[in-house]
Amino acid sequence: MNREIKKIIVFDGLCNFCNGAVNFIIKRDPTGLFSFTPNQGKLAQQLLKEHGINQCNHDTLFLITDNKVYTLSSAALEICKDLSGAWYLFRVFKIIPSPLRDLFYKLFARYRYKLYGRRTNCRIPDENIKNRFL
Repeated sequence: MNREIKKIIVFDGLCNFCNGAVNFIIKRDPTGLFSFTPNQGKLAQQLLKEHGINQCNHDTLFLITDNKVYTLSSAALEICKDLSGAWYLFRVFKIIPSPLRDLFYKLFARYRYKLYGRRTNCRIPDENIKNRFL
């Protein structure tokens, strides 16, 4: 990689909702602050182990930045703060204790395949965004 990676999002590459969320983030990240890797890949597993996470739960979104790892709702809220538009306002939900926020996150994650479907293979990014994927 020839550019410095600042923020890495580890997502479920088989989840249609998660892939939609990646597209959503890319559209609202014009400076290319975020890079992406599916948690089914070796790189994601290596990065998570380097940060003390030995077992990857595919129901969890991870944000790796500044040598910290954010998970679940905390990862989503951290991502929102750096998106263009008013998405930073969602950080107001940080006033809700993370166990309560994560309860709703986990409930949604449990049913996301039923609601949005599942892919059989991880996405292959097109040429326009290929450099955003690790």
